[in-house]
Amino acid sequence: MASVHYKISVISRSGGRSAVAAAAYRSAEKIYNHRDGIIYDFTRKRGVAHSEILLPEHAPREYADRAILWNSVEHAERQKNAQTARHLEVGLPAEIDRAAQIDLMRGYVQKHFVDRGMCADICVHDKGDGNPHAHVMLTMRPLNPDGTWGTKSRKEYVLDSGGQKIMLPSGNWKSKHVPTTDWDEHANADQWREAWGHAVNREYERRGMEQRIDLRSYERQGLDKEPTRHLGPTASKMEKEGKRSYLGEVNREIETRNAQRERGRHVRNLEEQNYTKGPQREAQAKDRLPSYDEWLAGHKKEQSRGLERGR
Repeated sequence: MASVHYKISVISRSGGRSAVAAAAYRSAEKIYNHRDGIIYDFTRKRGVAHSEILLPEHAPREYADRAILWNSVEHAERQKNAQTARHLEVGLPAEIDRAAQIDLMRGYVQKHFVDRGMCADICVHDKGDGNPHAHVMLTMRPLNPDGTWGTKSRKEYVLDSGGQKIMLPSGNWKSKHVPTTDWDEHANADQWREAWGHAVNREYERRGMEQRIDLRSYERQGLDKEPTRHLGPTASKMEKEGKRSYLGEVNREIETRNAQRERGRHVRNLEEQNYTKGPQREAQAKDRLPSYDEWLAGHKKEQSRGLERGR
């Protein structure tokens, strides 16, 4: 049965979350967060079938290193309530093989996000329960042409009908913040979902398969649920009489997947939160945390040693 699972969320400090922790969890890696001195170690996590990072052309090549990318993102944000990453959780078509799933997701992410200037961290999860899916973390701050992080918004003065700036009682000029990208526009959510649906259906059609997905249901409600199928009079009558119909069986499978998805989200949230407040977290055993530049130099040195040892 084709999956229509597609959820968009934002990783924000106001929710007690960090992009480094989220990236470590989704990739099942061990990553040090220079901002809080915590080493997030999820190397025991199972079910990560593939992971990769896609970068726009003007991004520093070192951002292909997951630890450097997300530590750089955290370092660029100064606000305590900063939004550090956009997160997509997308159901993959279980009817096609792993390589095809990855190619499909890679092409979709490249076209709709990376080509628009975002860095993308893709992790494919599959526990063998019939629910293969991808987690995609996207940067929310644009990159300047020289590869440095740009601003999310710029200040623009509000003008009166005569084209003059307006003085406020406080003595300051009236102004507003204008986004430097259109990435946060609400219309994007519908467009991204629709584009994924088209991509999957084109793949089904190319393979001569009859399956199709429809992402229109639930999307405007913000619900991460797979819609059930309309039974029709014949199937409805059979179900009422205690008989099992084909469409009834399809709907029972969908309801099972929805329940599994909800339980999975609950478990993931608990695991991430435990690293924020639980005793099992591994903190840096130093009186002073290293600065970002100190951490970056040390990380690159350690990576270089690893490459030397591997030769």
